[in-house]
Amino acid sequence: MTSAAEHRTHEVHDHRHGEGCGHVAVPHADHVDYVHDGHIHRTHDGHVDECTSAGHTRHEGHEHQHGTGCGHVAVPHADHVDYVHDGHRHAAHEGHWDDH
Repeated sequence: MTSAAEHRTHEVHDHRHGEGCGHVAVPHADHVDYVHDGHIHRTHDGHVDECTSAGHTRHEGHEHQHGTGCGHVAVPHADHVDYVHDGHRHAAHEGHWDDH
């Protein structure tokens, strides 16, 4: 997904993410993101990138309201919180939910 998104390498990242590494794994497009130290990381070409979304992708038909105790994993992401739901991350944005 980095071709459509900004490619930001996460410098000095010695930890190797993978199954059983101790971080929340979130399926995202064609890869898996890992929640680590308030960031969302993905392994890419031998290094780790900050995983960012390109543009604004509105999630239509999302009736559920995420928040504390909603039953979904909350993931700090930049200046907001994403919620893992149905195999992707959602974030509140101007009265609707975005796919991240």
